[in-house]
Amino acid sequence: MQLKIMMPKKKHLSASRAPLILFLCQMISALEVPLDLVQPPTITQQSPKDYIIDPRENIVIQCEAKGKPPPSFSWTRNGTHFDIDKDPLVTMKSGSGTLTVNIMSEGKAETYEGVYQCTARNERGAAISNNIVIRPSRSPLWTKEKLERITLRNGQSLVLPCRPPVGLPPPIIFWMDNSFQRLPQSERVSQGLNGDLYFSNVLPEDTREDYICYARFNHTQTIQQKQPISVKVISVDELNDTIAANLSDTEFYGAKSHRERPPTFLTPEGNASRKEELRGNVLSLECIAEGLPTPIIYWIKEDGTLPINRTFYRNFKKTLQIVQVTEADSGNYQCIAKNALGAIHHVISVTVKAAPYWIIAPQNLVLSPGEDGTLICRANGNPKPRISWLLNGVPIEIAPDDPSRKIDGDTIIFSNVQERSSAVYQCNASNEYGYLLANAFVNVLAEPPRILTSADTLYQVIANRPALLDCAFFGSPLPTIEWFKGAKGSALREDIYVLHENGTLEIPVAQKDSTGTYTCVARNKLGMAKNDIHLEIKDPTRIIKQPEYAVVQRGSTVSFECIVKHDHTLIPTVMWLKDHRELPSDGRFTVDKDHLVVADVNDDDGGTYTCVANTTLDNVSASAVLRVVDVPNPPFDLELTDQLDRSVQLSWTPGDDNNSPISKFIIEYEDAMHEPGLWHHQTEVPGAQTTAQLKLSPYVNYSFRVMAVNSLGRSLPSEASEQYLTKAAEPDKNPTAVEGLGSEPDNLVITWKPLNGFESNGPGLQYKVSWRQKDGDDEWTSMVVADVSKYIVSGTPTFVPYLIKVQALNDAGFAPEPAVVLGHSGEDLPMVAPGNVHVNVVNSTLAEVHWDPVPLKSIRGHLQGYRIYYWKAQSLSTRNRRHIEKKILTFQGSKTHGMLPGLEPFSHYTLNVRVVNGKGEGPASPDRVFNTPEGVPSAPSSLKIVNPTLDSLTLEWEPPSHPNGVLTEYTLKYQPINSTHELGPLVDLKIPANKTRWTLKNLNFSTRYKFYFYAQTAAGSGNQITEEAITTVDEGKMAMASRQVDIATQGWFIGLMCAVALLILILLIVCFIRRNKGGKYPVKEKEDAHADPEIQPMKEDDGTFGEYSDAEDHKPLKKGSRTPSDRTVKKEDSDDSLVDYGEGVNGQFNEDGSFIGQYSGKKEKEPAEGNESSEAPSPVNAMNSFV
Repeated sequence: MQLKIMMPKKKHLSASRAPLILFLCQMISALEVPLDLVQPPTITQQSPKDYIIDPRENIVIQCEAKGKPPPSFSWTRNGTHFDIDKDPLVTMKSGSGTLTVNIMSEGKAETYEGVYQCTARNERGAAISNNIVIRPSRSPLWTKEKLERITLRNGQSLVLPCRPPVGLPPPIIFWMDNSFQRLPQSERVSQGLNGDLYFSNVLPEDTREDYICYARFNHTQTIQQKQPISVKVISVDELNDTIAANLSDTEFYGAKSHRERPPTFLTPEGNASRKEELRGNVLSLECIAEGLPTPIIYWIKEDGTLPINRTFYRNFKKTLQIVQVTEADSGNYQCIAKNALGAIHHVISVTVKAAPYWIIAPQNLVLSPGEDGTLICRANGNPKPRISWLLNGVPIEIAPDDPSRKIDGDTIIFSNVQERSSAVYQCNASNEYGYLLANAFVNVLAEPPRILTSADTLYQVIANRPALLDCAFFGSPLPTIEWFKGAKGSALREDIYVLHENGTLEIPVAQKDSTGTYTCVARNKLGMAKNDIHLEIKDPTRIIKQPEYAVVQRGSTVSFECIVKHDHTLIPTVMWLKDHRELPSDGRFTVDKDHLVVADVNDDDGGTYTCVANTTLDNVSASAVLRVVDVPNPPFDLELTDQLDRSVQLSWTPGDDNNSPISKFIIEYEDAMHEPGLWHHQTEVPGAQTTAQLKLSPYVNYSFRVMAVNSLGRSLPSEASEQYLTKAAEPDKNPTAVEGLGSEPDNLVITWKPLNGFESNGPGLQYKVSWRQKDGDDEWTSMVVADVSKYIVSGTPTFVPYLIKVQALNDAGFAPEPAVVLGHSGEDLPMVAPGNVHVNVVNSTLAEVHWDPVPLKSIRGHLQGYRIYYWKAQSLSTRNRRHIEKKILTFQGSKTHGMLPGLEPFSHYTLNVRVVNGKGEGPASPDRVFNTPEGVPSAPSSLKIVNPTLDSLTLEWEPPSHPNGVLTEYTLKYQPINSTHELGPLVDLKIPANKTRWTLKNLNFSTRYKFYFYAQTAAGSGNQITEEAITTVDEGKMAMASRQVDIATQGWFIGLMCAVALLILILLIVCFIRRNKGGKYPVKEKEDAHADPEIQPMKEDDGTFGEYSDAEDHKPLKKGSRTPSDRTVKKEDSDDSLVDYGEGVNGQFNEDGSFIGQYSGKKEKEPAEGNESSEAPSPVNAMNSFV
C-alpha cells in the first residue's frame, strides 16, 4: 500500500514518559467532514478566471460543489442574476452548477461574453465561485497594404516590421519564405519580441523576394500571413555602376554608410527604459544593436548578480529571461553592445509588482456547540491588497449580526458558537493587479469520534525505512488520538514513535520487531472509536551484482549483469533502461534473468544502462555506462597551402574519434607520374596536430591522404588531396651498389642500382660511367649511358684493379660528384699449382697436409682458397678393388695447411692440392701417397647362439666389417643370470682370429647366460657385441619349477613353511625315539580310527592303504602326495617325484630316515661361483613329498 507522508507536527511529552496523547490544534486541514454529516457547500471545481473560448465550439462554464444537504446552484452575469430558464441555448447539468451554452447550432459566442459567478447554497450557507470572465478568441486578418521593395547598401542595418493584428490571445510570430521554410537567424539577423526582423548589417545574400511574417493563433489553430517583403542588397561596385544613371541617394533605404561603424541600438531606443513585470511571471528584457562588424550583447545587473538557476539567454543573448521573478529581482539591468570599433550600453529599470498571493488562506472550521475558533485570511502583494469578508456571498457588513462573531481585519474570531453560527465565509484579497477569493465554512456539530480508515488495514514496509500507519478520524469536539501495540500493550511513547496531527503514527526506522498489530483509539466527550492496523516488515530489495562500466568496439557484443536479492514473499520485476528510457525495440537487445546482452553494438548504443528491480514496496537500481569505441573515422577536407618547390603544408579536419582519442595521424603520398596507384609512407604527426609541413622531391606529381590512429587501430584513408606537381631539378643522389667485376678475362662489367622515378628529380635520367686503372697514370674514360644498370668495358688486361664511379644526370643537370669504387677486370684460371706438398699422419683417422702458397700473379684473380682432393686407393688388410671415391676439402683464404679428418685406419691414400680463384681451380700438385696406421676394429658383424643343449651352447659370428688392421684374436666373456637378474661370475675366453664358431661345454642346464664378444688388433680391442641364451631343460619340469619358484620366493610363504617344517621335525624326533624302543608304529590303526585320507599312505600298485614299518625306513621315498589348501587329493599332483621340486639338487634320506635334502642340503652358491642353478631348493617340495 502506498503511504501518504505528511510533514510531522509533534507535541513533546513530559519527562515522566506519560502515554503519548496528542492534543491536535483545531486546524481544519487535519479534518475532512464525512459527507453523511450536515455541512455547508464547498466549491470543488470551477472554470479559470480568464476563460478564453473557441467561438466555434459550445461554451462550458464549470461549477461543482459538495455539501449536506446537496447544494442548489445559481448564476450571475455581469453582476445581475442570470436566469438560465429563459435562454433556450443554456442548460445546467443535473446535480451540478456547470453551464453549457449551445452555440454550435445557433447563436454567437460574442453574445455570451461577460463576467459570470456561480453560487452553491444549502441550509447551512452559500459558497461562491471566482468571477469567470468569458471572452471568445479572435484571429483577425492582416490589413491589406502595398509594400515597396527595399534597396540598401551592403553593410547597412535593416528592420523588417511585422505588426500583426491584435488577437486574443496574442499570436506567435515567426518569419518564413514562400516554401514555408524558416529564415535562418544568427547574431546578425534575429527576430525581436515584438515580431520584427532585425538585421545588424545586411549582406548581398540577404537579397530575396519573400520575407514573410506569419502569425499563428493557437486557440483557433489558424495562421495568418503578411504580404511578402522584397529586399535588394547591392555592393559598392554595383552602386558605382548604376547610381549615377538610374537612382538618387534618397531612393535608398536609409542614408547610413556601409563602412565599419560602432554599435547603436535598434531596440530599445535611447540610453534608458523601464520595464514592469508581475511576480511569478517570466521577465524578458531585450536589446538588439546594429553595427559593422556585428555587435555582441552582454548583460549585467547593477548592484547585484543575476540569479544563477533562473536566468536564461535567448535569441543569441539579445534577450535576457528570468523565470519565477520575485520582488528581489527589481533593479537596473544593463545591456552592452560591443564590436571592434566601440561599445554602447542601455539601462532597463525593472519593477516587479505582485497580484495578491496567500500568506494564510482561510480553512474550513468544524466546532462543537460552545467552542471557540478563528478564521484567518492573510495575503500579500504589491501594492498591499485590501481584505474584505463576505458571508454566504453577501458583504459581511450587511449580513445578519451574530453575537458569537467578531471581525478583526483579516481575522474573524468565534466564541461560544451555536448551531445557528454555521455559514460559509468568503475572503477577498484584491489590488490593481488582481484578486484572490477563498470560501471557508464554519460548521457547528456535536459528533462522537469515528475512524475513517478501513478496519484491519495491512501495511507492508521495507525494513529500515519509515512506516506510516494511517488513522484518519473525525469528531466534534476534536478527538484525541492514542496508539497501542498488541492486545495488552501500553500507549506508545514519543521517544520511539511520532504522532502526526492527522492521526498518522510514524515509526521512523521500522525493524523486523516492529511487525505486529497496532490499535488507534480516538476519544472526545461524546464517545470513543478504535481501529486495528497490521504491519509487516519486509527485507529490502538489493542488487548484489551490479552492471559494470564497459568499453566495447563497434560490432561486438556486450553483456551487463544484474543479480537481485529480495524478500522471499515479494516478487520482483527487473527491467532495463537506456538513458532513463525503455530499451529500443531492437532484436539486438536480449534480456534474460540476470543479464542484458547487446549484440552488434553500434554508436547509438552508447549511454547509461540502468537495471531497475521493482517490488510492490520498493525499487532499487544500478547503472553502468557503455562506451562504444572504434577506429576513427577518416579525416576529411584535406587542403594544400604554402606550396614551394621542396615543401608544402597539408591541413585536414579529423573525423570522429569514436570515443577513443586519436594518438597520431599517418600521412601517405602517391606519385601519379612514376608509380600511380601505389601509396608510400610520408610521415606521422601527433593526434593533436591537424597540419603538417611535408618535404617534397622534385618532379613528382604528389597526392596525399591521411589516416587517423587510436588505440583500436587506424582509420580508412581519407579522400586524396588535390595533386601537386613539383618542378624538375638535378638529381640529389647517385646510384648505389656500384661494383666492377669482369665476366671474362678481358672485360670489366660495371653495375649499379639505378635511381627510381621518384629519385630522378626530372626527365631525361642518364648515368655517366667513368673508369681508369688504379695503378696507371691514365685519364678517366667516361661514357654517358641511358637509364640502365650495367656497362661493359672490353679489351682490359686480366685481373687489373680499376677505379670506377657512376654519376646520375637529367635534363636539369648532374648529381653531386660520386664516390670512387675499386673494381677488377675479369679473372682467368690460376697458372701454377701449390708446391712442396707433404703429409703428416697424426693418427689412424687424421692427417695434416702442408703446402707452399702460389704467387699472387700466378693466381690471376681473387684468391678464394686451396682445395685438397684425396681418395683411398685400397685397404691394407684387403686386396679387393673397388670404385675410387674422391673427397674434396676447401680451405678458405691464404692458408697453407689443413687437416684431413675421418680417414679410415690401415689404408692407402693419395692426395693433391690446387689453388682456387673466382674463375675456378688451377692445376693440381703432384700426387702424394700416405698410409694410415692400424686402428681398433669395429664390432663383429653378427653373433648367433645355435644348438643349445642341457650343458652346452654353440656361438657363431661374422668378422668385423671394418677390421681397421690385422685381427689378432677374439675375446669372449660370459656369465650366468639368475631369476632376479643378478649376474654370476664372469668367464674370460680367448679365441683365435681365424675362428668363426665356438662351442661352450659344461654349462648349467636351464640357465640364462649373457655373452660379450669383441675382436682385437695390434691397436687394441674393438667394440663388443652382446647376446643372451639359455641352456635347455624338459618343458614340463621347467613349468612346474617355475610355478614353485614363484610361490617359494614369496617371503610370507617361506616363513609359513619354516614353521610347518619345525613342527614336522619335532614329530620325526618323537617317531625316531619310539622306533628305537622297538615294535611297529601302528599307522594304519590310527588312520582307520581317524578316517582321514590325507594321512594314509597309498600303495604304489593298486592305491590301497598300507602301513609304515621299520623295514621301509631305509628305502628311498619315491612317491609322495601334495595336499592343496582345500584338503582334496589331486591325482596328477601325487605322481611328481621329489627330484622334480629340487631344481637339480638330489634330495636323499639319511640312514635314520631323516630327509637330508630338506634339512642338511647344499648351501645356495653365489651367482658368480659357477655352474649350479641360481634357484634355491624349495622347502615346499620336501613338504609335499613327506606329508
